[in-house]
Amino acid sequence: MMRVPFELAETLAVVIDEGTLDAAARRLHITPSAVSQRIKTLEEQLGRVVLVRSKPARLTEAGSAVVRMARQVALLEHDTLTELGDDSTEGSRTSVPLAVNADSLATWFLEPLARLSLRHPVVFELHRDDQDFTAGLLESGTVMGAVTSRSTPVAGCRVSALGAMRYEAVATPAFMRQWMADGASSAALANAPVVDFDRRDDLQTRWLNERGVDESLPPRHYVPASNDFAAAVRAGLGWALLPRFQSATALAAGELVPLGGPPIDVPLYWQQWNLRSPLLDAIAGEIVAEGRRVLGPISA
Repeated sequence: MMRVPFELAETLAVVIDEGTLDAAARRLHITPSAVSQRIKTLEEQLGRVVLVRSKPARLTEAGSAVVRMARQVALLEHDTLTELGDDSTEGSRTSVPLAVNADSLATWFLEPLARLSLRHPVVFELHRDDQDFTAGLLESGTVMGAVTSRSTPVAGCRVSALGAMRYEAVATPAFMRQWMADGASSAALANAPVVDFDRRDDLQTRWLNERGVDESLPPRHYVPASNDFAAAVRAGLGWALLPRFQSATALAAGELVPLGGPPIDVPLYWQQWNLRSPLLDAIAGEIVAEGRRVLGPISA
């Protein structure tokens, strides 16, 4: 029967975490050639290529399966040692990689992690990506859990509804006077600058389409950081859809005004490996409870 040596699988996971063989070697306190030899040995034993040696290094489909196994074994080891009351690792903390969308990270996601870190010996490695793409990080084994817009479970994962993040189109009063003095008409929206997070951000495009505006017409700024994105709107760079977490105070103070039109609700879900782990269950419990407390209901 084919076996996957844990030391070799763990080495592959470190290469992916660090991005290069040289960086993995520094973390493992071995030479880069030793790291390369371990990966080569793993590939020979499996009869499959597991790593694309690019910068950063990338996993193949077979490599993704091996990394998932390595992370699951490490998590089970942590849970077992905790159950046994082992004091030999006192002061060390288990690293748990998670994926989250930028707006959740900037608003509500860190609070439950802070509570968890007070009760459990854990540190978090957060991967930020659009909610439509974080599920891919679960599939690759890069992360153990993710905030995602995907309600269908990723293979080998379980899913819990968090709630819906509501976005509303807003701009500064000065911006409205300059570009939409007569309101957010189709003609005005075709000319007024828009702020997008990045080129995958389709929220503003969806809102424009619902208003019957050709999405290719407005000029666009790209500001790929959630807090900076909101700051760009508050500075009058353009209009955009902001979650109520980020716009409520400015709206109440009159620093922002709504453009009108329907809000857009983005349903969010928590997905994590379907692995019975006390630590992973504690993480899920805190994140799901916080999400359901602060987010709106998901429409049927």
